[in-house]
Amino acid sequence: MAVERSSSVAVELEGTLLISGGLFPYFLLVALEAGGPLRAGVLLAVYPIVALLGVALSDDNLPLLVMTFVSTAGLTVGDVEAVSKATLPRFFLGDLRDSTFRAFARHAAGERYVVTRLPTVMVEPFVREYVGDGARAVGTELRVVGRRFTGAVTSAPGVATTGDRSLGALVAILGREGIIDVGLCSGGGAVNRQPAFMRICKERLVVSTPRKAPATPLPRSEYAQPLIFHDGRLVGRPDPLACLAVVLWLPLGVLLAVVRIGIGIFPYGVSLLLAAATGFQIRANLGATAAIGAPERRRGTLYACNHQTLMDPVMLSTVVHRKVTAVTYSLSGLSELIAPIPTVRLTRDRDRDRLLMQSVLARGDLAVCPEGTTCREPYLLRFSPLFAEIAGEITPVAVRAGGAMFHGTTVRGHKWMDSFSFLMNPAPWYQVRLLPPVVSSGVGDDDSSSRDVANRVQRVIGEALGFECTALTRRDKYQMIAGHDGVDARAGEQSSSRRDGARL
Repeated sequence: MAVERSSSVAVELEGTLLISGGLFPYFLLVALEAGGPLRAGVLLAVYPIVALLGVALSDDNLPLLVMTFVSTAGLTVGDVEAVSKATLPRFFLGDLRDSTFRAFARHAAGERYVVTRLPTVMVEPFVREYVGDGARAVGTELRVVGRRFTGAVTSAPGVATTGDRSLGALVAILGREGIIDVGLCSGGGAVNRQPAFMRICKERLVVSTPRKAPATPLPRSEYAQPLIFHDGRLVGRPDPLACLAVVLWLPLGVLLAVVRIGIGIFPYGVSLLLAAATGFQIRANLGATAAIGAPERRRGTLYACNHQTLMDPVMLSTVVHRKVTAVTYSLSGLSELIAPIPTVRLTRDRDRDRLLMQSVLARGDLAVCPEGTTCREPYLLRFSPLFAEIAGEITPVAVRAGGAMFHGTTVRGHKWMDSFSFLMNPAPWYQVRLLPPVVSSGVGDDDSSSRDVANRVQRVIGEALGFECTALTRRDKYQMIAGHDGVDARAGEQSSSRRDGARL
């Protein structure tokens, strides 16, 4: 049945707009990223019990209430909002159903509502940024006392406090006489399995997927806007079994991380073999730009790398078989202690930093990461031009890294754990590719010329990796994820000004 584009539409989030109907992964992410590992562990432990009780008592609401309480009680509103903005959207997007999203998008001119059993605070950033302008999240409201969640659910006057709250939540927005033109939900067509809000929908459309034709997620190229920045330690969707696998892996993962760090004390050739024996895959393509173990020259090589993890300069040093000094804005004490290569702290004073890097380069090789921070997705941030002013020739280095369980970077988490997290993966991998040198006019270059060189190096690396070059900066990343520019003294340990590793 054709529907006017200006008609109002409401869609069920879980199981309809999203392929999966499970709620546990999103509560687990909030518990872990906003509350910490202990809270996440409690949630993982109680979930099977309350899920079984919910089935035994035929009460779908019981697991929801318990998960809401365990994951949010005592947390500040700001912490939960930050996780909802920086961590959850990636998992929502990865599970976004292609067909439903396109059907929902056809009603861009009308009022659009995304109805969910999750707390509104967890869904609102995703709906606002990625579902479309004007779309509104309608979910469970949480009680707040003194800017902290109590873990209890609150309702508008006259709205049911038990059972399916979707109807009451939508009526609270529309008014008692409000009507939705089109409602989309899952449920296999059984009316008694449809969410309550469908009762006020003139037309009811049920989304179903044949067993032999699994639902297709929305392609990344079709996102309402690109996903460039996100935070959180977990790589995969934390379903209950996946979480159990992570917990069981942790003891061995910690041991492997310690062993892999210790490998750095051995000669380069031996360390590569030992790393491979532990499952750490390191692949290098040196081209014709460097000779392995070449004797030191009177002036070193300046390497400009894109930034994947704290270990980028370490991997570069390993594959070229000689010490490469890394410039940093300051490492944590632990990172400095375990670093197998020399590091030099910069001061953020442009003239002093230029002289410092020139002195290091006069004595040996130097690695810089001009993006100033890491980016997990296939994008390159703007390259700071200072590195192009200290040498007449720059060797671009294209770097890629990854792991199946843990991200080796964070903004809001404990940055001293970055290297450990990456090395705790079962089979972490690194690819390092040295590209043909880019000529710069060298020392004393003016700002416009050095910026052109920096942009050229960015393009060369982007083309080699298949990454898109952007004008986004480190400040943009931190503003989006943490709400500050990365140098806020109040951010303490979580501020990148003191923990963001090797970069320029």
